[in-house]
Amino acid sequence: MSNYVQSTNFATKDALTSGDPLKIVKGTEINTEFVNIAVAVATKADLASPTFTGTPLAPTASPATNNTQIATTAYIDAAITAVKAALFPVGSIFTAVVATNPGTLLGFGTWTAFGAGRVPVGFDSGNVLFDTAEETGGSANATLPSHTHTATVTDPGHNHTTTAGSGAFSGATGLGFFIGNDAAAVTGTAVTSITVANSTEGASATNANYQPYITVFMWKRTV
Repeated sequence: MSNYVQSTNFATKDALTSGDPLKIVKGTEINTEFVNIAVAVATKADLASPTFTGTPLAPTASPATNNTQIATTAYIDAAITAVKAALFPVGSIFTAVVATNPGTLLGFGTWTAFGAGRVPVGFDSGNVLFDTAEETGGSANATLPSHTHTATVTDPGHNHTTTAGSGAFSGATGLGFFIGNDAAAVTGTAVTSITVANSTEGASATNANYQPYITVFMWKRTV
């Protein structure tokens, strides 16, 4: 767009003396002025639905302005950054499956890698293990210590019955009789103990304490 600039100062001609050739208004001067006016009009934007060319400029509104004035690219960029900063305040965690620093992805903030090899757990003021933010604990590898099992068995008492041939016999436990020539020596053995074999259980094992997992990149905003 261009502004109209007058090429001929017609008012100065009035002060010239009669007969001065410069006092005459020439057709070429009038034509030049018409051309200048036409160019200026043609390059101006219409009031209704104008079409701008080049790089038109406008004042940048202050943050959070809410009216009908034109929003510049500077205003929009600042507004978008403010929204993103509100969504990810200092101390928030950003999770992604790409290794790019969120400062590059989001265009703001200072971010540091967070929680390498760990999964998050909710804050619990009633549990000393989880009552402080960023408290760590647990182990990735589980080991079952070697140990033995001890068993105590009590014999409730039982009887052994032995049948021998008929006949009389004598022994330390009493008197008896037998008929015929058959005789059998009866010997009783009392059960005094029961043996229980113990086996040693437990073995070292690694990677046995993992829950089902998926690997991601985590970042914490520090500034």
